[in-house]
Amino acid sequence: MSNLRKFDEQISVCGQITAETVADLPAQGVTMLINNRPDGEDPGQPAAGDIEAAAERAGLAYRHIPIIRGMGPADVAAMAQAIDQADGGKVLAFCRSGNRSALVSALARRRQGIAQATIEEQLIAAGVDPSPIAHLL
Repeated sequence: MSNLRKFDEQISVCGQITAETVADLPAQGVTMLINNRPDGEDPGQPAAGDIEAAAERAGLAYRHIPIIRGMGPADVAAMAQAIDQADGGKVLAFCRSGNRSALVSALARRRQGIAQATIEEQLIAAGVDPSPIAHLL
């Protein structure tokens, strides 16, 4: 996995994964996989359906929440719902670099009532600049 970073105790983020990588996730404690990439974003990226099939084979819950042009309220709500549905289990969210997944996770956590300062600290600790979403926190 490229660029695996812990956002908080439940959520980690990373760059693009492959169907082969998914098989290793349950051994790392992951119970939910969230794909924040739209299909066709880059040539050669794995299709969401292939990642979903690999998640199913690995016994992982899977959500496809593609973030296409910025993060809207529906994206944040879907992310918050997916995190809630993980029932406290470990979540791995991925996109091209992991940054988009970290930012939408941050907004979902803010929606769930986590303090702005805490979220900003978590983003910085994960190596993500909070300034693109600061006005939404």
